[in-house]
Parts: sequence; C-alpha cells; structure tokens
Amino acid sequence: MTAQASAEPPSVSPSEDLSRLAELHGVAPFYRPSPDRVVAASATAVTLALAALDIDASTPGAVARALAARERELRERLLPPTLVCRGGGTPDALAALPSGTRLRIETEQGETRVAADQLPHGVHRLTATAPDGRTAHSHLVVAPARLPTPTGRSYGLLVQLYSLLSQRSWGMGDLGDLAELAAWAGRALGAGFVQVNPLHAAVPGVPTDPSPYRPSSRRFPDPVHLRVEDVPEFGYVEDRERVRALLERAGRLRESVLEKGALIDRDAVWEAKREALELVREVPLEPGRQAAYADFLAEEGEALEDHATWCALAEVHGSDWRSWPEGLRDPRSAETARARGELMDRVDFHCRLAWLTDAQLTATQRAAREAGMPVGIVHDLAVGVHPEGADAWAQQEYFAAGMSVGAPPDAFNARGQDWGLPPWRPDRLAASGYTPYRLLLRALFRYAGALRIDHVMGLFRLWWVPQGQPPTEGAYVRYDAEAMLAILVLEAARAGAVVIGEDLGTVEPGVREALRERGVLGTSVLWFERDWEGDGRPLPPDHWRSDCLATATTHDLPPTAARLTGEHVELRDRLGLLTRPLEAERADAAADTGEWLALLTQLGLLHGTGGGHATSAEEAEVQAVHRFLLRTPARMIGVWLPDGVGDRRPQNLPGTWDQYPNWRLPVADAEGRPVTLEELAASPRLHALVEVLRAGG
Repeated sequence: MTAQASAEPPSVSPSEDLSRLAELHGVAPFYRPSPDRVVAASATAVTLALAALDIDASTPGAVARALAARERELRERLLPPTLVCRGGGTPDALAALPSGTRLRIETEQGETRVAADQLPHGVHRLTATAPDGRTAHSHLVVAPARLPTPTGRSYGLLVQLYSLLSQRSWGMGDLGDLAELAAWAGRALGAGFVQVNPLHAAVPGVPTDPSPYRPSSRRFPDPVHLRVEDVPEFGYVEDRERVRALLERAGRLRESVLEKGALIDRDAVWEAKREALELVREVPLEPGRQAAYADFLAEEGEALEDHATWCALAEVHGSDWRSWPEGLRDPRSAETARARGELMDRVDFHCRLAWLTDAQLTATQRAAREAGMPVGIVHDLAVGVHPEGADAWAQQEYFAAGMSVGAPPDAFNARGQDWGLPPWRPDRLAASGYTPYRLLLRALFRYAGALRIDHVMGLFRLWWVPQGQPPTEGAYVRYDAEAMLAILVLEAARAGAVVIGEDLGTVEPGVREALRERGVLGTSVLWFERDWEGDGRPLPPDHWRSDCLATATTHDLPPTAARLTGEHVELRDRLGLLTRPLEAERADAAADTGEWLALLTQLGLLHGTGGGHATSAEEAEVQAVHRFLLRTPARMIGVWLPDGVGDRRPQNLPGTWDQYPNWRLPVADAEGRPVTLEELAASPRLHALVEVLRAGG
C-alpha cells in the first residue's frame, strides 16, 4: 500500500478526477469540522484510503483508469451486492431492472420465490437474470420498518462490571455479581435495566490492555468475567487442596482491592481463574451438559473454531498474530490447520470457556427478567477490535489493511484522534451480505435485553487514519447505513431487544433522524444538553427528546459529585492535562455548574437537606440532577451507580494512558474507600437517590 501513496504533500487537495473516484467508492474528499466550515481531505489520505480498498490511485493515469472502470461497473451492473427491503417496500434497484427480468429468491427460511413481494424477514439470496442474458446475484435484506418503542418508562443502573466487587468476587466484578445486582435492583428498587461495559474478549498479555473498548473479539465474551463457583463442574474437582488454595488466593486478590486500596489487577484475577478452569475441564461433562456443549459448538461453527484457534496459537506465539510464523498468519492455511490439530486440546479448552461464559451471560439476563426488569441487561458493543486480536486475524478479508479508526480535528481536539482500531471494509461487508456484522449482532442479542452501540455514527461513516500518518491526515469512508441499520433492526426485532446508540459529540446531519425513524434510541447526557442553536443555556427538560437514554454522566466523564464540586478540574490539573490556566478552567467549570444549579432551583428541584436520610448539600444537588432527568420525556433514565455513593473518580479519563488508572478502579465512596455490592445494597445514600426516581421526582 505504501508503494501506491501519492507523492503530493499532505496539504494538496484531491484533483477533480481523484475526488470523483473517491466519492464513487465511498471515500469523502472533504469533511466539515463545524456546520459552517468545509475542509478538503488531503490527496494522500484519499489515495491511501482507496488503496486500502484495492483501488490504485497512485498516479493521474491510474486514477483515470480506475475511474473509467468504476463508472463502467456501475453503469453495467444489474444489482448492487446488497439490497434492502424495509417495511414491505420494493427497493429502487429492483424496480429499475429491465422489463422481463426473471427473479429467483432463496429465502433464509429455505423457500424459493420468484417475486420480491411478501417475503419473510431475513437476509435472502437473490438472483436476477435479464432478457439479454446478464445475471446478477445479490443479498436481499428484508427487515421491519422500525423497532417498537419501549413501552412505558424505566430507570436503571449504569456500572462498569469489573468495578463491582462483592464478598465473593475474585478481585474484580463478575457475572455472578451482575446477576445479583440485577436481581436486587429489579426486585427491591424497581429498576428496569442494568447497563454494563463491553464484556468482549480481551487480548491476552502482561499487562493486558485494560480497556474494554479495544477487545480481541467482539463476537465472543471474556471468560475473566466467569463466576467460577457457578460452573457446575467446579464442585466435582477432585483435588480439593488445590481448590482451597485457589479460593484463598481469590480472597487475597479481593482483600487487596477492598481493604488495602490496590487497583484491580485483571491479569492476576485471570491467572487464578484460568488455573481453576483448567481443573474444571478435567471433570467429565454429564450427558445433558455434553449435549448442550455439542449444540453450542455446532451453532457457533467456524467462527468459534477460529477464535479458539487464535487463543491457542497466542499461548504459543504471543498475542500479535502479525509476528507469528508466516503460514500461521492466514487462518485458512494448511499450516494453521496442522497447528490446530496439534493444539486441539487447547482449542477445545478455549471453546469450553466461550460456552461457559455464554451460559452465565444468558443466566444473568434470565435473572434480570425474572426480577421483573422489562429490559434487563444492557450490553455494550465496542466500535472496533484490537489489530492484534482474534477477530482481526480470523476476519482479515473484512478489515482495511493499514488503516485505523479515529476522529478528525474539531473544536474540541485540534489534532484529531487515532483509536488504533482497524475499520471494516464496506465493500467486503456488502459483498458478503454483511455476514460478520449479522453474526456479531446475533451473538450479542442472545443474552441482551438491550444493546448500546458505541459511536453509533460508525454505521454511517468512519474516519480512516492511514498507518504512519497523524489523525489530521485522514478521510471519512462511508458505509451503507441503510443496510447496516436494516440488519440491526432485523436482529434486534428477532431478539425483542432495545437498541441505544451513543450519539454524543459531532453528528452529521440526518443521522439522529435516521436512527429515530428506525426506533433506535439516542444518548443524552445532562451537561451537554444546551440550546446550542440559541443562547447556549441549559436546555429545559421539556425541550429534551423522548427517544433516548438520559443520564447525568458516563464512564468517560466525571461522576456527578466531582463535577458539582469542581474536583474534575483539579484532577486534570494534577495530571497536567489542562490547556489553559487553572483559574480560568475553574471559573468556566463553576459557571457551567452554576447555570445548571440555577435552573434546578428555578424548577423547584433542589429540595435542600433533611428527610429520613441526613442528606448533605452535595447529595441534595445530585438528587436534584436526577429529578431534572425525570422531568424530561426520556424513555430510559440511567443512574451511574458510583453516583449513588458519592464516588469522585471517573473510570476512564480520556487523554491519559499510564498517568491515570483507567478501567482499574472499584466503585468507591466520597473518600475513595471501595464499596462492595453488599454495602451498595445497604447504602442509605443510594437508597435515597433511588427513592427520588421511584417517587417520580
């Protein structure tokens, strides 16, 4: 790809022909950092993005040839690779076929049809034969017009699962803790859901990347979240002395966090659990369990075999598949098949872990629904995967080589962002009928009452940053949002699940409208909801949208108490992250908070102290913030669980790497003392906040 790079400097804009070629392949030759400003992408960025799509645009002659070929292809083809039929309508591409064209449709359900009307929902195989003999094959996505609107209104808890330790945890929160939280919140608090961070499989290593948003695989969950004692075979391990030793080790890991103030050590937790699970695997499965495992293997098929093979190979060669022996870098090579056979025992071990984790995830959602939750567990879909991980290895043909997802320069970050995640190729997705995307969604919806999609704007376009280039030298590449949304709605409707899109920040025109039209909820965070097109003041509650999950904060933002007290500014100052003098930052933060408190007071939501629980002024303000959220028409209200006990620390501080313990903090009180799940359930402060929600304000 480097050989195809343009010799022009980054500041040179694309030529007219290069711009035309780029647009025909979904690469945008310009972008808008703000509504009133248009910036041309560099010729280098556009050329490299096209190269990642196997289009040679390295010279003017190459551009001319590629442009002529693309125009001829579009002119002569009968159908695009994927079509969408939404809500019973007929795709324009079918209506435009030459008169007399014959159709043959092989439905997902195994039927054969000769007309595209009244088809069942699904992704079907379409063959069109024109009178002149031309034939085209296409995937036909037939999906509901939209997801049904969630009935009624619900409130729920938001928490990073690893941070939720109980007296039974092995040093970090697990699926047993999540099931207990959901059962308690549903039965005792009347909560409708619990939202957690992505539970995708991480890239192994020491230290492991703790971010749940750079996973090895989005398709398969991480067994580090297993509650080992809940695995049926654990009770039958014969070596009871080793079991006792492991339980004592788990207790020390738990105590180091809860009593000694240590950070969550994911690697140490996994090492202990892995040893326990190795013992568990020595216990033969009973016939019914063996049959269930066989069904799981058959259902997951090649995708699970690939994932488990990568895990086994990573144990031998390290986690970066790009440094493996050349033959093993290809999941379909003879060398990989031979290695899989030699490592079959380890491959089976990792398949078994995926099965056990899937079973506990399913049980957790079942516990939530049995507790009366109308939604249950809200899982989180990360925007991408780690370039060294299992998905990037197994699905190489679907990823754009040499590219990384990020964000362009804007008013908040003049240097842009590079997230280090390889993007999917839109052309290969369309050619496959979006198979990897469909299977990913289907796997997640199996145990989710709702799915939050991180950076949902990525269903429309992503900022591609060429390897070795700064984020400023990127370009937007567009995806077929109609197809991406249709498949999302199809799989969510099949599962009876809610979909929430994280649509914070800069959003191109039409995206929120398209999401709303299809029943996808948005995300609204109180501190960002201002009248940006008017006076810029806090947006009154009746002006908020209804189709959203409304919250006071997120994992990437300061907890509510920190924002109210200004401690988030002090933290950023201690870490050297401020770009202006401390006093200026303090003044701006105080003014922002002051405007919100003034509105809360004006609306009569700031009730002061007193009542059954000795409420401090800070607690009264936190409660007032949530009374405000209840005044909005939002269908879902989310409470950041650490807000219930006065935690001051964000779980993740963007812009930091090793300066701050991102993704390693347990839920704690205002003094930073870790708070267990059992203590949360008994917390007067948390109960007082929940009563605000239960009383409707």
